[in-house]
Amino acid sequence: MSAPSSNGPTASAPQPALSQADRLRLDTLRRRLAGDATRFAGYPVNALFDYRELFDLLGLPLNNIGDPWSPSLYGLNTHEFEQEVVAWFARQTHAPEDDTWGYVTSGGTEGNLYGIFLGRELHPEGMVYYSEDTHYSVAKVLRMLHVRNLMVRSNPDGRIDLHDLRETLNLHRDVPPILFLNAGTTMKGAVDDLPGVRAILKDLAIRSYYIHVDAALSGMILPFVEEPDPFDFAHGAHSLSISGHKFIGCPFPCGVALARRRIVDRIARNVEYIGSLDTTVLGSRNGIAPVFLWYQIRRLGESGFRTQTRQCLDAAEYAIRQFAAAGIRAWRHRHSVTVVFPRPADAVVRRWHLAVHEDIAHVITMQHVTPPLIDALVADVAAAS
Repeated sequence: MSAPSSNGPTASAPQPALSQADRLRLDTLRRRLAGDATRFAGYPVNALFDYRELFDLLGLPLNNIGDPWSPSLYGLNTHEFEQEVVAWFARQTHAPEDDTWGYVTSGGTEGNLYGIFLGRELHPEGMVYYSEDTHYSVAKVLRMLHVRNLMVRSNPDGRIDLHDLRETLNLHRDVPPILFLNAGTTMKGAVDDLPGVRAILKDLAIRSYYIHVDAALSGMILPFVEEPDPFDFAHGAHSLSISGHKFIGCPFPCGVALARRRIVDRIARNVEYIGSLDTTVLGSRNGIAPVFLWYQIRRLGESGFRTQTRQCLDAAEYAIRQFAAAGIRAWRHRHSVTVVFPRPADAVVRRWHLAVHEDIAHVITMQHVTPPLIDALVADVAAAS
């Protein structure tokens, strides 16, 4: 066998340079994004973070392939940090210590796919029930997994209509229900009534069921308020999905999926190639994300997130007052940073990067949405009315 060539790439090998035209394109991109970031008000993403202390990790091919709780032959991983992040989220959501499993995902959609996948594996003949205010990606997930499903009506405030759910469940009592519930709906920030759903199941004598909760944004708000809406494992959830790039803040989408370990064990498969268990949706997984989330969690701690939660909720209330002063009706749910108001002119929607649906829009008072930004937004909405 011949020796490896000495002409292969090395850490000190010179890198080809970009052309002047390509550098100009990047400069144009930077200027555009910097300008857009000053008017970024309609999506649930925290734009205030600083991860420069971790930038050296971007020089390594980190890959968290395989189960984060099992050894892997791919040693350039951050499984230890991933375990700590999952354990922290598990504590915030009252997950049972002896029956909880989780991993860091690419975002809320993957976490929701995972929850529905677990529900289907537990109940292969099951029927998924979800409200019309559920995130658009869930309908796509259901098509991908070929799961039978029924959409349930929502109340005007965005919560699932319990009366319609009861009637629909009663018509299909012979089929195990897989219930997809929301803790913070996409447009209105509504939290579905989990205790009410469980009361219906009990009243209809439905004993075999599965409950997944999409807590993408509110899963990082409700643990840090007084008298939160019931949404987590303590109230009957079998799995949860929470985003990391939303309230915590991150330069790329990420999140956490949590589930009952005994259910995950049913889908685990051993893969010799990676020397680990295959329990996640993706094969190769982002090894940087767990460290970024760990970094923010360690820096801020529960007290820091509690302070930020209060600040964001105060900003939401401020936005409602400013809209009212301008003669515009705005509203929000308790413990919600989603402020709903009538859909403004298209030019305002584009300028402020607002999410819209039919006749409504919303501003989401994340950490970077300050009173001056709110004042400018309200002035634009009012001027275009």
